[in-house]
Amino acid sequence: MNIIDHLSLGVSSIDKATSFYDGLLETLGVGCLAVTDTFAAYGDGSVQFLVMKPEDGKSFSVGNGTHICFIAPSQESVDSFHKYAKNNGGICEGMPGLRTNYPIPGIYTAFIRDPFGNKLEAIFNGFNSK
Repeated sequence: MNIIDHLSLGVSSIDKATSFYDGLLETLGVGCLAVTDTFAAYGDGSVQFLVMKPEDGKSFSVGNGTHICFIAPSQESVDSFHKYAKNNGGICEGMPGLRTNYPIPGIYTAFIRDPFGNKLEAIFNGFNSK
């Protein structure tokens, strides 16, 4: 049983966020399911990830030590995720590749920061791929 219903990250602009995330998550086979003035919801059949303006109306902030990890269907999709991010305002935080220091053999992953500074990961053969 999956214990997470959904995850969300704060952003300053829904337009800027959808411009980045629509293409980024498409590299993993995920689409935008709903957009309003305050949030955009993404998933594969059901909402699992949101980007949103903070409810209290204050500026969003990036969580130190926090990241969101997306399941990738292949190593190639991890590469596409990383490439898309770098070409569309994201910053590399870890090149795509095998992570031999991880507890499961064969994990292939990459890390980026979105244009807002949020840290993201795409992972193939991770904890929930079995």
